[in-house]
Amino acid sequence: MAEGRLAGRAVLITGAGQGIGRGLARRFARESARLVLAEWNEETGADAAKEVERLGAEALFVKTDVGVKEQVDDAVAAAIERFGSVDVLVNNAWSGAPMGRVEWKTTEELERALRVGFLSNFWSMQAVFPGMKARGWGRIINFCSLNGVNAHMYTVHYNAAKEAVRALTRTAAREWARHGIVCNVICPAAATEAYVATMKANPAMEAELLAAHPMGRMGDPEEDVGGAALFLASDDCRYVTGNTLFVDGGSHINGAAWSPELPDELPQ
Repeated sequence: MAEGRLAGRAVLITGAGQGIGRGLARRFARESARLVLAEWNEETGADAAKEVERLGAEALFVKTDVGVKEQVDDAVAAAIERFGSVDVLVNNAWSGAPMGRVEWKTTEELERALRVGFLSNFWSMQAVFPGMKARGWGRIINFCSLNGVNAHMYTVHYNAAKEAVRALTRTAAREWARHGIVCNVICPAAATEAYVATMKANPAMEAELLAAHPMGRMGDPEEDVGGAALFLASDDCRYVTGNTLFVDGGSHINGAAWSPELPDELPQ
């Protein structure tokens, strides 16, 4: 494989077994990255590692529940043991929860969302920081969502976690800039497995959403989202930090939002 833009760089991606994480793994593999794929699902994680190896990349799969700090730390340690460093950290993992009105949500749902969606980012960023600081180079890419930015209905657990990550990212960007570490956020719109499943069950909602979308389509995880992530992971991003990049085909411009129908009362 010809040398690419990430040649020699070790990249850790959480939630790499499917969707955007797996798309990024393929895109980075084509750019000669050395990949550590952290994923809780052993089957999809191992399969993703084999896939990028077929593309010519070195890859390590680490079974990881990002809601457990020790497992996050272990994934970073495994990356350092295998490749000597973590040069690029991509926090993409998420654990789904049912939609529901704010008044229906439980403390347990919010706590789980904050552990998986926010604290996992915090833990992994702390774990990779010493090495990035010592080398004077680092790239951190955290995935957030237009759901949080525009306060989409019925996903307060997700919205809160993702907006907390944006605050974390911007704060780290300010504090760590002097060390050559840049930290940025991507808010994507992509046709992931979860999106396809949700919209298959709600075709009218999908039609309404795409009608309001400037490009009329969801992005491809590898080609559309992966291209933007590649820039943020590369040397070209040396003077870009603390930004939220909307990789969504322009849907943030007109505030395109989905609003499924829910009853007024919690179903019994």
